[in-house]
Amino acid sequence: MTRSAASAASSLLPVLAVIAMLALPVSPGGEDGPTAADAVSGLLVLWCGIRLVRERRRPLARKTAMVLGLPVVGLALAAAGAISPSAGISGLARYLQIFVLVPAAVLLSVRGRADFRVVAWAFVGLALWQGAVGVHQYVTGTGASYVGENIRAVGTFGPADVMGMATVVSFGLVCAVGLALGPAPTGQRATALLCALVLVVPLAVSFSRGAWIATAAACALQVVLAGLRRAVTVFAAVAAMGVVLAGGLGIGSAMLQDRIGSITQVADAPDQSVTDRYTMWAAAVDMWREQPLTGVGLKGFPEYRDGRASLALSSGSDIGGAGTVYHKQSLLSPHNMYLLVLSEQGLVGLLTLAGSWLALLVCAARGLVRLRREPGAPARGPGGLVPGPGGRAHGPRGLDCGLVACGVLVWMLVDFVYADIGGPSTALTAVAFGLVAWWALADTTSSSRASAEQRAGAAVPQGAGAR
Repeated sequence: MTRSAASAASSLLPVLAVIAMLALPVSPGGEDGPTAADAVSGLLVLWCGIRLVRERRRPLARKTAMVLGLPVVGLALAAAGAISPSAGISGLARYLQIFVLVPAAVLLSVRGRADFRVVAWAFVGLALWQGAVGVHQYVTGTGASYVGENIRAVGTFGPADVMGMATVVSFGLVCAVGLALGPAPTGQRATALLCALVLVVPLAVSFSRGAWIATAAACALQVVLAGLRRAVTVFAAVAAMGVVLAGGLGIGSAMLQDRIGSITQVADAPDQSVTDRYTMWAAAVDMWREQPLTGVGLKGFPEYRDGRASLALSSGSDIGGAGTVYHKQSLLSPHNMYLLVLSEQGLVGLLTLAGSWLALLVCAARGLVRLRREPGAPARGPGGLVPGPGGRAHGPRGLDCGLVACGVLVWMLVDFVYADIGGPSTALTAVAFGLVAWWALADTTSSSRASAEQRAGAAVPQGAGAR
């Protein structure tokens, strides 16, 4: 192995190690504390810092540092206003880990589009593993409790983190769709498409409405970005497949149809989980009204919840199955990332954190636009990419990376309406933000610089030489 190859491998292995740690079972009672993935993500940040010192290079460009560092302003103010120093410090460390430090470390560890694809395939592999465990739980009745039966697929995360497997599977499915739509050989695109279709099953039996909505939105956007005419064909095929599957699932389809139907039951006879969620949303808004600029402080929502929530709020969610004894789990967050930030960090925190996400979204979209305008980009056919020799689809190089990044970011932004950070799977969210940041802030910069150099080289008269 050459020195450059060894260096690339050493920079990427810690990122892959974080993903691999999420394949391990979570010990009972360990859902709220640091996990193996959290520990490895800390080592990733440390190792990245050591590499930067040894290589003596500037870690981040100015724009990148501004976008990733913007949330620090709101977090610092909210930590200073926390109910206790320990709550402020622990909350600050958690937010910095997920939204600043680990994403920056992933951005610096990914050194090219090939590395990006390796990490994306690692997401798919983890999703297939967790999905296989979840489908086994559903088929054998060993999953988490759902409407009186232990059939809810939760993977290795346990019933205390019912969104864990759904999050992992959703990330894998979105990555697979992006890779399938990219300009890769036919075999790779077919494999990615097959993985995406397989992952639909565990996502369905996770019974996670928020993950369903976010995945549908992200994948629809990816298909549209890959080609409008082909999008019509894909949407028609998906609709037809949905009708066939819904009619042939038998008993399982009734539960899925009830769960899908409950998405619209927000006013007429909503279930208790919907009532609890809306009650906590209202409590979060009341907290923000009392402290509109800086909020009630990091980790302050549980302390102020009971004084603002109505009597419609239940004592907690029912937890059971998947090897766990039945018990009540306290509702410690509003299950809405935007309202959680608004209540605990106020307008300053929401504007800085959401502003960072919006900047990533804009830069990621601009990266796709810039990619299509690069000199020498192959032409696109009426349905999207044009098949080339050897089964390879012609298209802008890196299109699959852009589709994965935009899809993953849109998934998180939509899912944050129904969920927030928490649980072992949160470490994967940090890695996902790092992938998005690399595409939005690192790869597009290098691409534009390379294009400028190509244009400058073309403008030099023959015989003038290159400097």
